[in-house]
Amino acid sequence: MEGPSLVILKEAAAKFIGKKVLTAQGAARIDHDRLSGQTLKGLRTWGKHFLMLFSDCHVRIHYLMFGNYYLDSRHPEKEAKLTLQFRNGAWNNYNCAVKINDDTELDHLYDWRRDLMADSWNPGLALATLRAHPQWLVSDALLDQQVFSGLGNIMKNETLFRTRIHPESTVGALPPGRLRQLVDEARTYAFDFLAWKKEGTLRQHWEAHTRKTCPRCALPLVKKHTGITPRRSFFCENCQVLYR
Repeated sequence: MEGPSLVILKEAAAKFIGKKVLTAQGAARIDHDRLSGQTLKGLRTWGKHFLMLFSDCHVRIHYLMFGNYYLDSRHPEKEAKLTLQFRNGAWNNYNCAVKINDDTELDHLYDWRRDLMADSWNPGLALATLRAHPQWLVSDALLDQQVFSGLGNIMKNETLFRTRIHPESTVGALPPGRLRQLVDEARTYAFDFLAWKKEGTLRQHWEAHTRKTCPRCALPLVKKHTGITPRRSFFCENCQVLYR
């Protein structure tokens, strides 16, 4: 689940802030009793980490590749990893990794300047990190959560298509202006993603991801696993330049 999707969850779950957890249960191997009776103090996101803040701890949820959540309802077939019951509703989390951490202050754990969705996002820091790793493929660089926290594979493919960069280009081979464009477009697309996700029109706006034909060139798009991860890339060999 990408960063923009977690921002949507944070907004939807804000109704639970200030409310007491009546019960906590689920399949996650955590101390559920520690959460029961506690008041939810706040919600934050860092990249793909969703953070629930309590008086003496915080809960970190990572929704991985196929995680999801239901507010005030349950998945009809699956057991929740974590369910929090409040007086004003229930919060069910599925297919995710859950951890309770003792820290109540998060600033020493997370560098908010690297979170694409944060007000404190620092494009200069991302540029400096990229310049320090010229051998990286851009498809790996975009998915590195210590550079572009919250950026997922859909966002990678769409950002590279917008900037006309081949996913197997190396960071050091990009012209300076194109490298800055890549950083700026990653942030721009993240907020486009957020707006379209809220509208329910995200898939309609995909230009490269899972598509078969380039909308610019009317030529077949290439589908290929790229990078050290590797993840699926969809790209046009005609209009996306390979910088090596």
